[in-house]
Amino acid sequence: MMADTNPESPAWSDADLESNPHSAEDKAGRVRRMFDAIAGRYDLNNRLHSMGRDQAWRRRTARLAVHGPNDRVLDVACGTGDLTEAIARHAPAQAVGLDFSTGMLEVAVAKANGMSRASGATVPEYQQGDAMCLDFEDASFDACTIAFGIRNVQDPGEAIREFYRILSPGGRCLILEFSEPPNPVIRVLNRIYSNRIMPVTATLISGDRTGAYKYLPRSMETFLTPTELAGVMKDAGFTDLRREAMSCGICTLSIGVKPT
Repeated sequence: MMADTNPESPAWSDADLESNPHSAEDKAGRVRRMFDAIAGRYDLNNRLHSMGRDQAWRRRTARLAVHGPNDRVLDVACGTGDLTEAIARHAPAQAVGLDFSTGMLEVAVAKANGMSRASGATVPEYQQGDAMCLDFEDASFDACTIAFGIRNVQDPGEAIREFYRILSPGGRCLILEFSEPPNPVIRVLNRIYSNRIMPVTATLISGDRTGAYKYLPRSMETFLTPTELAGVMKDAGFTDLRREAMSCGICTLSIGVKPT
């Protein structure tokens, strides 16, 4: 079923979410409209509902992404620019943030323009684009990151193959995504919080009518496990695969290297 393009209608109805949202043929359009709608309160919801841990997760990812001052780093599905800015603070040669939502990019650019920076500091560049068809030459970057965005891509495997293509030999791919905590007690509490509490409070805070905060937990529970994601990265050509669980496994950072 195609999503209604009326801005007053939901991008995701309850009926849509009864099945796997990742199988929707028009998933990309629904996700774009959803993020355009929630961009204004997106940062506030992230801080409140992660209790500030989302920034720590991104800082860790940025530290592992940037190895030196000559690095060129691409942050895909950059959203409002939090990870891109964290990368820029490590002073690489280039930090590029890319997203397909104009609403999210507008917030990212406004934040970047309002920041005070030391002389010579890396200033992020932002542009609109599609993770599955990156408008960059082969071997353009030394690291590619994506935080909480790979599950929103229409075809994650195609996007990961694109990450491989635009990385130079020895380049690093870092994928930060939500996961199921291995501890059964934490897992149950996390499910209650993500499926029952967060959708209600986040929708109230954002004033969202698109169904975004119903889609988000459903998209987490129906997405690839870290082991399955590692398999997709391996199939794309990445080696030296490793995973790092964060906050008791609430999210997992998956890292792969393009062979030299």
